[in-house]
Amino acid sequence: MQVKSKLALLGGPKSVQSDPGDIFNWPIVTPEHEEAVLEVLRRGGMSGTDVTRQFEKEYADWIGTTYALGANTGTEALRAAMYGAGVGVGDELISPSVTYWASCLQALSLGASVVFADIDPDTLCIDPNDIEHRITERTKAIVAVHYCGHPADMDPIMEIARKHGVKVIEDVSHAHGGLYKGRTVGTIGDVAGMSLMSGKSFATGEAGIMTTNDRESYDRALAFGHYDMYSEENIETEYLKPYAGLPLGGYKYRVNQLSSAMGRVTLKYYDGYIAEIQQAMNYFWDLLEGVPGIAPHRPAKDSDSTMGGWYAARGLYRPEEVGGLSISRFAQAVSAEGARCGPGTNKPLHPHPLFHEADVYGHGKPTNLANASRDVRQPLGSLPVSEGISARTYSIPWFKKFRPHIIEEYAAAYRKAAESYEELLEDDPGAPEDIGTWRFYSPA
Repeated sequence: MQVKSKLALLGGPKSVQSDPGDIFNWPIVTPEHEEAVLEVLRRGGMSGTDVTRQFEKEYADWIGTTYALGANTGTEALRAAMYGAGVGVGDELISPSVTYWASCLQALSLGASVVFADIDPDTLCIDPNDIEHRITERTKAIVAVHYCGHPADMDPIMEIARKHGVKVIEDVSHAHGGLYKGRTVGTIGDVAGMSLMSGKSFATGEAGIMTTNDRESYDRALAFGHYDMYSEENIETEYLKPYAGLPLGGYKYRVNQLSSAMGRVTLKYYDGYIAEIQQAMNYFWDLLEGVPGIAPHRPAKDSDSTMGGWYAARGLYRPEEVGGLSISRFAQAVSAEGARCGPGTNKPLHPHPLFHEADVYGHGKPTNLANASRDVRQPLGSLPVSEGISARTYSIPWFKKFRPHIIEEYAAAYRKAAESYEELLEDDPGAPEDIGTWRFYSPA
């Protein structure tokens, strides 16, 4: 019979003893990446579009859409997706409340209002059952965020959207290469936007990209912020042709071609990168199967859905299985074992004062209400799952390499903390009211 060792938090040995080496290093930068970037740098081509256009074509071919359009950030790729989908003055955009702010906040700059929906407690993605009753005659689009790598439940979301004649925008920033029932995320909705910044699983430096199969959405996005590519010969949508030469939104979304060069090389190897990441991350969760209090945040193994690159990986916490032990005390115990663990996830956006009080553009009223036909503010208590989810989630290591002996040590840290919950209850101060963050870090 194996004897359980004492928790490191209480004076026992740490579970993590080995040097992890480069198992957490990201992004991968090889001599091939360096040479591609240096080629652009040496000829002064940073502000051109030739490499970017090649990258856009290759990315569209890889993901499986007709069009791809680069942007200088994921934030601007998502704003372009919103504009491409027709979001404008007086419209409403439905978004999950638990997400990074760039999934929705740009709608305010387009004159639209944001209406938040609750999330599913297991997927952490927008709950399809909380969407339809929020649709009004002003609703223009639904944002489906593939949150922390988990694909949103797209079939019912698309069914609802088609029923009501609204667009679906996918935010794929956390899920590059992920699958939903065998289909690549970013190809299912009407348009998609995603970040390619250096912390993401598909990392190019600082950039974003929009994908779509709809020519009008592509043309609108191009016209909105790409003056150098906005010409009559590049645009098929007739009503946009008279304005060619100047960006309709007054924005400049052009990608620095150093990032495009980095992206072209990464694209050649990315499927291999995420295959190893998925092998490592699934091994971690397989080691923890049946441990009380903790559950994997991943699709069912027989679902033909995957987590892509597992960006900002999380676990699900079940305090009722461990005597009510707080997420904060659990995370403290795991961290003491040598596996840095943080409680919570993104804070819910709907109660933030920005959506209730801030007059960003001088309308004389809160910007989220400036062009609205009704009061769309949502107070605390209106989205209970979103408001409580940080007490039921925690960060896990993001392994980039499949090295079983290292992964086993980190899994042991989580197992040890969960199975020793009774020892932790004695000095558990409970979870603080304010858990979560406005941005992620990558735990190691």
